[in-house]
Amino acid sequence: MPLSRSLTVAILGSALLIGGCDRQSGSAAQPQASTEAATKSLDGVIDRSHKGSQLPEFLLKDSAGKELRLSSLKGKPVLINLWATWCAPCVAELPALNRLAAKRSGDLRIVTVSQDLAQPEKVAAFLKDKAPLLEPWLDPNNDLTTFYETTTLPTSIFYDARGREVWRYVGPRYWDNDKAAALLAEPGQPA
Repeated sequence: MPLSRSLTVAILGSALLIGGCDRQSGSAAQPQASTEAATKSLDGVIDRSHKGSQLPEFLLKDSAGKELRLSSLKGKPVLINLWATWCAPCVAELPALNRLAAKRSGDLRIVTVSQDLAQPEKVAAFLKDKAPLLEPWLDPNNDLTTFYETTTLPTSIFYDARGREVWRYVGPRYWDNDKAAALLAEPGQPA
């Protein structure tokens, strides 16, 4: 491969890792990438344009057939995280989400929803190895990425205890630091 083509491929690959995983590629799954490179820039974009929207009526399942209706999660704040096993930035943020789950288990529900199209049955084992406190919910048809109008993984959506959206965060982040704590302390809409 000529040097200029190698450099172009390297630049495009770096852009993907910095910005998250783009779902518009059209392929069934993107190639595995290094999580080391993805952890160097865990930075994303906050979107508050849907503030006040209600939790959707989606029904999720895990590989064992257990069900979770998202609209039933009212009562305490909820962080919904759309991710995939093939997405290096998603995998890079899993340990921080796991630490957040340990720290905030009594007052924050973290719902991780895999967007893996191929072999969704492997998601539970993958999470058990990387982030054992996170629940392995599946969305094999990518209905939530369509609903949330996102083409980038990871995407996280924060709802207040009344089930109203506060913000969306597009891209990976360290969820167990002071900046994330400030985001998760933001109030929802007035009653």
